[in-house]
Amino acid sequence: MQTSIVIVSKNRKSELDKTISILENLIDYSTTEILVFLDGCTDDSFLLKEKHKNVNWYFSQKTIGASAARKELYSHAKGEILIGFDDDAHPLNSNFIEITKSFFEENNNLAVVAFEEIRGVFSSDFEALVNSKKQQEDHFTSEFVGCGFAIRKEHYQNTNGFPEWIDIYGEEACVSIELLDKGYDILKTQKIKVNHRVDNQTRILAGKNYFRFRKQLKNETFFYLVYYPNPIKKILKLYWHNLKKYGIKDWNYFKIYILTIFKVLFSIPKIVKFRNPVKKTTILKRESL
Repeated sequence: MQTSIVIVSKNRKSELDKTISILENLIDYSTTEILVFLDGCTDDSFLLKEKHKNVNWYFSQKTIGASAARKELYSHAKGEILIGFDDDAHPLNSNFIEITKSFFEENNNLAVVAFEEIRGVFSSDFEALVNSKKQQEDHFTSEFVGCGFAIRKEHYQNTNGFPEWIDIYGEEACVSIELLDKGYDILKTQKIKVNHRVDNQTRILAGKNYFRFRKQLKNETFFYLVYYPNPIKKILKLYWHNLKKYGIKDWNYFKIYILTIFKVLFSIPKIVKFRNPVKKTTILKRESL
C-alpha cells in the first residue's frame, strides 16, 4: 500500500519544520509522500519549501480554515492510506507506517486508525513515552482526532470529506459520523503513539481556550443541524451544559456564549443547505461507542 502523509499548517514554521524533519528520517520516499498545505500563512513558512524539496507543497494566500484546507490537500494525495498529523505532532514509533498498514490489511471494513495522543512538550521522545496512558486493548470508537490518525482513501472518498462549513475544531466528527453511517469502523489503538507538542499552560495564558470554546460551541451546533434527524433536543442540551459549565462562571465565556447564539441564528439558512441526516441506528451506534 502506498501512503501519503498530509499536514495542514498556519504560522507555525518552527513546529512544522521539526515535524517534517522527524518524518523524513522515518519514511521511504519511494513508497510514501508528504504533502503540506500552508493556510494563509503570514510568517515565512513558505521558505521551508527550499529546505524540504521532496515535500509536495500547496498554498492558499488567504486563510480558508483547517477543515477546508484538509479537504483541498487530501484531494491531491496519491496514497491508498492517508496519514494525518498536526504541524506540531510527530509519531513516536519508527515503524508507524508498517503498523498502520497491518491494521488495514487485516480489516477491509476499517476506515480509520486513531493513534494515541500524548500531549506535552518533552525533552525527548523517551520522556513522552513515559507519559503514555495505561495500556488498553484496541477498541472501536465513535470518532478520531486530527493530531494523529490514518484513513483509508477509498472509504474517505465515499464521504463528503472534511466540511467547508466548519473552519476549525469539529471537522473530524463530521467525517467520522459519515463513515459510521456507511457502516465502516474507526479503531483506537495505543500501538501507534503521537507526541502532540502542546504546552497547555501557555495556551491557556494566551486565551486559546476562549478561542476554542467559541469555535467548538458554534461547530457542534452546526454538526447537530446537519447530521441529526431531530437536532433541537441535542442543541438545547449543548447550550444548557455550556452555560452551566462556562457561561455563568466567567464573563468572557458568557459574552462568547451570547455572541455565538446570534452567530448561529444568522448562519442557519446557510447551514441547512448542507443537511445530511444520518440513520437513527448510526446515532445510537455513535452514542454507544
